Amino acid sequence: MPITAKLDEFGKPAWIALTVLGFMAWWPIGLATLAFTIGSGRMGCGYRGHDRWQHKMDRLQSKMDWMRSKMSGGQGSGFGGSSWGGAPSSGNSAFDEYRNETLQRLEEEQREFKSFLERLRFAKDKTEFDAFMSERRNRPAPESPTQN
Repeated sequence: MPITAKLDEFGKPAWIALTVLGFMAWWPIGLATLAFTIGSGRMGCGYRGHDRWQHKMDRLQSKMDWMRSKMSGGQGSGFGGSSWGGAPSSGNSAFDEYRNETLQRLEEEQREFKSFLERLRFAKDKTEFDAFMSERRNRPAPESPTQN
């Protein structure tokens, strides 16, 4: 019986022990054992072909479907018309109205602040550009060499 079959009978702990012993004896042996166990799929983390990727894609798709159903679960148009579905009702309509108004006000303040930052950046860039142009105009013209 080959040694790999014997170690497969004992499972992952045997492969881990062999890898550790290989590193203790001489690091290239441990590295080779580690590469073999991962590459052959004995540790459950190696390449397993198309089925492995199909499984991952199926899991991702199911998570996306779950997320989409949670986000659109019959809850109006969301905050400020966003497509994310909005928060669930708290059961207190006065609080829900206050929360929606506050969120809309915060979104408006965010837009105003972004606009302010854009104007501030533009003013800074314009000042730097005007200083550059002023410096460029005031520097002495290079003298052209006379040809004889």
